[in-house]
Amino acid sequence: MKTSILYKSVLTLAAFAALTASVTGCSEEIDESNLYTFTGQTVEDFIAADERFTDFNYILERAGMKDLMAGYGTYTVFLPDNDAVTAYVDSLYDDMSKSELPHNGMTERSLEGLTDSLCNDIARFHISNTEIMGVDMSGGLTISTMLGRDLNTSIDRTGATCVNTYSQITSMDNQLENGVVHVINAVLKRSNRLIAGEMEQNGRFKLWSEALMRTGLADSLVRQKKENVNAVSNNTDKLWVPEECKEGYTVFAETDEVLKANGIESFEQLAAYANSVYEHCADQGSGWYDYMRNNNIRVSTGNDYENPYNCLNLFLRYHIVPYAMATSKLVYDYNQISKVSLYEYYQTMLPYTMMKVIQSKDDGSLLINRYMTNSTLTDTPAEQGNNHQVVAGHEGIKIDAEDIQALNGYIHPVNRMLIYDKEVPQGVLNERMRMDFTSLFSEMMSNGIRGMRKAEIAARAPFGHKEARVRFPSNYFDNIRVYNGDETQLLYLAKDEGMYPNFQGDEFLCVGAYDFAVKLPPVPDGTYEIRIGYTAETARGMLQIYLGTSSEKADMKAVDIPLDMRLYGDDPNIGWTNYLAESDLGIQTDKQMHNRGYMRGPIYYTHGYGSSETARMWIRNLRRIVVKQDLKQGNYWLRFKTVLPQNTSTQFHLDYLELCPSSVYNNPTYVEDMY
Repeated sequence: MKTSILYKSVLTLAAFAALTASVTGCSEEIDESNLYTFTGQTVEDFIAADERFTDFNYILERAGMKDLMAGYGTYTVFLPDNDAVTAYVDSLYDDMSKSELPHNGMTERSLEGLTDSLCNDIARFHISNTEIMGVDMSGGLTISTMLGRDLNTSIDRTGATCVNTYSQITSMDNQLENGVVHVINAVLKRSNRLIAGEMEQNGRFKLWSEALMRTGLADSLVRQKKENVNAVSNNTDKLWVPEECKEGYTVFAETDEVLKANGIESFEQLAAYANSVYEHCADQGSGWYDYMRNNNIRVSTGNDYENPYNCLNLFLRYHIVPYAMATSKLVYDYNQISKVSLYEYYQTMLPYTMMKVIQSKDDGSLLINRYMTNSTLTDTPAEQGNNHQVVAGHEGIKIDAEDIQALNGYIHPVNRMLIYDKEVPQGVLNERMRMDFTSLFSEMMSNGIRGMRKAEIAARAPFGHKEARVRFPSNYFDNIRVYNGDETQLLYLAKDEGMYPNFQGDEFLCVGAYDFAVKLPPVPDGTYEIRIGYTAETARGMLQIYLGTSSEKADMKAVDIPLDMRLYGDDPNIGWTNYLAESDLGIQTDKQMHNRGYMRGPIYYTHGYGSSETARMWIRNLRRIVVKQDLKQGNYWLRFKTVLPQNTSTQFHLDYLELCPSSVYNNPTYVEDMY
């Protein structure tokens, strides 16, 4: 196998330009009259040379993709052997009567019984038009395929790399002239069923499936793609602009086995259990579901299951997140220090509620709503607390990293009953909640953009791009309202584009004469400090921040004086100091900065991947306390408007959001930790 590229024929410059323009971006179409001729092996050469792969080569031929795999480009192919293809064909034939889409049909139980459209789907689901090596998959990776559907990689208990959890890579990094091949031991299955259909077909969720049907929620979980995404009129930097916006769901569901272990073996028993949990959630005085109590919403314990306030309906909706996420994407691993846990907060389809997902530092398992008493508080400077102060309040619900994939999302089995009880608002969410701004937008996860590597973004950008950035249409996000169209440029920067001193590495950036609002995640009733984290730079600008209960400008009021993001921390108006040079580790200067409306960056993450310098140590990494505000469990929006509209290149950096309850920042016994 050769590692250098020599060509038997040389294309003219015009032919090269035509060719590269045709194979970059989202399209895999190429001009076959202008193919390169290689002296080394291509992907097609590799496949055709080995008798173990004749079946997949047949599928490639039926799909009309053999020439593509023999031509110029950069591809990653997950290549199943013949045994894997035979097993898949048998399972597909046995399953075809249950398919929701007609093109999954087969004419007979054989390779030849596959339809052309099915061969096309199988082939494209195993190929990405970017090069992905084994090292790229080591931390778990979401890979966009030529079918437009995603694959997810993970590491199993033996240390092997798996694709979609069940297909193990048996031979990795076979590098070729036009890409790389990873041999796998199982065909990658693309479900053509929606969430409810996939759950019903699976067979382990009979009670859940019946409950989805009888509550009408099965008919609600059908969205796949947003309609009428705007074009971008001023993409002079030739950045990748997504032309479509996929939508989806993630369901955390108890299997029939888990329900049975809790004494639930029938639909009626499941409904009775839901009644026992939610019947009093909105009671005046003792209820914990603030939104329903504040609005005098009456809970139903009857058989009107389609009523959105029926207890069974409430029970199911707390299990559903309107983002499509594999388990490898539930928490985000990049530049955090080793002693902290990974975590994320997600809004559910139960109105104005959230759940927290945390990854155990002990065994790496993913847990929902695990919490510790006195979380984010400490009595020891520069520490997270101690054993007498922080104890387990709830061990959490374990997520099975199985990734049951539907056409429009994922189903993740859980090992215990998942409920929104008083422990969630009073325990799990009674802490400083820090959220990367990209995590507030379901579209970032459902489209696999959050966490994309530089190479993945570059492969989608028009030829001639210089930076691995994503440019979003003005109406791409449900939780962002842009008031002035393309004058507000919304950008996403890959975590590996540069050494950014950002929470989780990546960056959400706004450029231009921006004026837009972001919907805040819902929190339980209380008094909160609303904070934003950012990195100061001379290219940043000044902005006014507004807060309101809707995205209408008339409902918003300005909070505080304009924020100047060009000022470094040592400006007298901020008062940053090197806390390591102070005998009290900066406690006194923390108070002085807080009085001015600022905070240092946290110890939680570092200046960049592999760096030992934390954000607290960096003069440009700052938090701004936007406002202290009484919040109800409901709608709130922050509006960000430049006060330098004449400067069309000014930047506004949204790194992370903090919602910190007064029980933390104003605790009578402990102080907020530095993490």
